[in-house]
Amino acid sequence: MPVSSVASPLLLSLSASSSSFLSSSSVSFLPSSSSSPHASIATGRGKPAASILRALRAEATTLPVISFTGEKVGEVALDLKSAPPSTARAVVHRALITDRQNARRGTASTLTRGEVRGGGRKPYGQKKTGKARRGSTRTPLRPGGGVIFGPKPRDWSIKINRKEKRLAISTALASAAVANDSFVVQEFDEEFATGPRTRDFVAALQRWGLDPKEKAMFFSTELDDNVRLSGRNIGTLKMLTPRTLNLYDILDARKHFFTPAAIDYLNTRYGTTVFDEYEDDTDAEDDGEEEVAEEQEEAAQDETEEAETDSNS
Repeated sequence: MPVSSVASPLLLSLSASSSSFLSSSSVSFLPSSSSSPHASIATGRGKPAASILRALRAEATTLPVISFTGEKVGEVALDLKSAPPSTARAVVHRALITDRQNARRGTASTLTRGEVRGGGRKPYGQKKTGKARRGSTRTPLRPGGGVIFGPKPRDWSIKINRKEKRLAISTALASAAVANDSFVVQEFDEEFATGPRTRDFVAALQRWGLDPKEKAMFFSTELDDNVRLSGRNIGTLKMLTPRTLNLYDILDARKHFFTPAAIDYLNTRYGTTVFDEYEDDTDAEDDGEEEVAEEQEEAAQDETEEAETDSNS
C-alpha cells in the first residue's frame, strides 16, 4: 500500500496552532479536530544544515504528576530540544514519511508474459481466420497472460540522519507537552500485582481524565507483565518503551502520559546536551577542511618552486 494513502489522515492533521511552542509562529504536531483537511505541509529533503541544529533550543515544560487514584501530587520538568519554527514542520514530516516508507515490505510481484507458464505454441494461423494476429496465448491482452508494468520486489527504504530523526521525536514530544496534552503518572505496577485486569486499567484512565475512546500513548522505561496484559486489549492505547518509541504513535495520540522514570530518560536522551556533540563535530570538520586547504596550498607552492629550479638548471 502506498505510503501516502497510509499516512495521509495523520499528515493532514499536522496543522498550525496558536500554542506558545517555538515562539509566536509555533506549530503543533498533534491531531486536532478543528484542523483543516487542506492544510499544506512543507517537505524537507536532504541532510540538515549545521546552522539548523545550532539553532535548536530547549524550553522546559512543567507536567503535573498524578497518583493512581487521580490526585495531583506534584510537578516535574520536561526539558527537550526542539527544532526552530522555520524547519520544525519539515523535520517532523520527513521523519514520519521515512518511518512509514521504511515499513513497506516491497514483496508485491507479478509475472510478465515471458514468466507466465505456457504460450509456447502459436494459437492459430497468421491469416485467413478473420481474427487479430496472435503469437502466444500468454499475451497481456488475453486472460491468463502476463502483466504489463506490474510491481516487482523492491526496496522502499530511504535514509534519514540519526540526529534528524531524534530531533523530530523530541520536537513532537515538546509540542505535546506545551499543548497540555501530557502528564505524568506515578508508578502503579503494585496495583496489578495480583494479576492483569483490563477493567481496572480502563477505570484508571478515566480517573486520570482520559477518554478510553480517544487515542492515548503511555510511555514507560519498563512495562510490567500484568500492566502490559491489562492495557493491550484497549485498542486506543499504545504502550511504548524506549525500544518501541516512534514518531507515528506520538503524532497519532491525542493524550500522552509517562512514568517518572520515562521523564528522566527523555530528558537524558533528548535534552539540552544531546546535540552538543554534533556542534563540536561540525567545528572539527570545519577545522579539518581548513587544514586540508592549507596543505594543498603548500603542496602547490612546492611544485612551483621545483618547476622553477628545473627550468633554471
